[in-house]
Amino acid sequence: MGRALLAAAALCACTARPLGLLTPRALPVRACPPRAALSPPSLSVVMKFGGSSVADASRIREVCLLVQNQLAQGVRAHLVCSAMGKTTNNLLDASARALHSGEVDLSAVRSLHEATIEALELEGTAHAHEIRQLLAECERTLSGVAMLRELSARSRDLIVSYGERLSGRMVAAQLVASGVEARQYESWDLGVITNSDYGEASVLDESWPVIKERVLAIPPGVVAVITGFIGKDATGRVTTLGRGGSDLTASLIAAAAGFDEAQVWKDVDGILTADPRVCPSARPVPQVSFEEAAELAYFGAQVLHPVAMQPARRVNMPVRVKNSYNPSAAGTLITQAGSATRCDVTAITSKTGVQMVDITSTRMLGAHGFLARTFEAFAKHAISVDTIASSEVSVSLTLNRNLALPRKDRNEAPEATALDALVRELSAFAEVHTSDGHTIITLIANVEKSSSVMAQVFSVMSEHGIQVEMLSQGASKVNISLVVPEARGVDAIKALHAHFFEMCERTDA
Repeated sequence: MGRALLAAAALCACTARPLGLLTPRALPVRACPPRAALSPPSLSVVMKFGGSSVADASRIREVCLLVQNQLAQGVRAHLVCSAMGKTTNNLLDASARALHSGEVDLSAVRSLHEATIEALELEGTAHAHEIRQLLAECERTLSGVAMLRELSARSRDLIVSYGERLSGRMVAAQLVASGVEARQYESWDLGVITNSDYGEASVLDESWPVIKERVLAIPPGVVAVITGFIGKDATGRVTTLGRGGSDLTASLIAAAAGFDEAQVWKDVDGILTADPRVCPSARPVPQVSFEEAAELAYFGAQVLHPVAMQPARRVNMPVRVKNSYNPSAAGTLITQAGSATRCDVTAITSKTGVQMVDITSTRMLGAHGFLARTFEAFAKHAISVDTIASSEVSVSLTLNRNLALPRKDRNEAPEATALDALVRELSAFAEVHTSDGHTIITLIANVEKSSSVMAQVFSVMSEHGIQVEMLSQGASKVNISLVVPEARGVDAIKALHAHFFEMCERTDA
């Protein structure tokens, strides 16, 4: 009788807690059962967990307890999981060894997953059997690469796909062991069909109605654990979705199925006002727009890739960024409406190691076609631009530093680079000066106060003796980017963060 009363008390205590206030570490090992049977779901979400969130057995336990906590509060949740820890990198390394030395070595991947099976006590389960089958399949694929000494983009996608497929089964197995009715689903079984652009595949529009039909057909009470980052093309070949692919899968599934929101669980407390490694006082931004989040991501913030937000933006579905290590933190909500902050600046981000190119026409003032010819050259050499400032006869712009690397895959001299080839072509009609060692600092700002923000930026830079080498405002009008010497980049970020956010705090107080 006493045990029954204790059990009932524990259940009541669990269900009474507000969503997100109980951290996984505070939960008992025997988590509360889902409340799906007690009341209809109040919220439908897709929860995406990154590689660091499911890095090992301990993290998988805590993620599963976090999921159980949400289920106990009436939330209907499906999951998308990235590959465990550094599994994707280890698979790529194994591919390279098979190609270049004929060695088939999957030991790093195998040892992690075998250790996790043992730690989670999953030995003998159907999921453990499937995990070992997938490991064997991956080794056979690597053996083919080693034998042929050939690794196509299609084969690389197939090898890399095993990371997410292994991870999903591991998480599903732990959920089942914890008393949750969970099933592992391959993304293509739920309708994720892509084009055949291996390594950077795009999801086809015709996938949307199929995804909706199949996701909504999942039985009530069942938690689907869906492989992120991958799909299949029309011929049935496995493809990967490129950078941010698992986030894209979560956003796509939730948007197509008409869910309330997608939750992207990371190892940070959301989108921050600045990089906390540079500004320890950086704090989470409560809410930003899709446009603001995309600008932040493009200019250095690595929380959410812009492509991942496209499905959500298409149907105006919120995306919430949360911390799986600190689930009580409110995180950041990304919506169409955007930031409601009273500060002039929402967040600051940066890119280092930036190349700058100054191009000045050698012909008469206003010579027809100068800008057109300049950008035709950039397109020809497949070089994209970060920021730009232009006049009728001159252009200053910044490039990513990886453009200075040798292009080994092209029929050019080994020392040739994309930038070298571009400069040669531009020099036929312009004076070209290139330099490296720059930092782009981007401020996401209130468009109505952009003039005031720029005035404050120059004031701060002047006060600290930092030269602004270039200034650019994007067409979106939500970002202001300035280029400074890389040696002063950290000083500039700290000074700007202190000025805008400490001043805002004093005003609010």
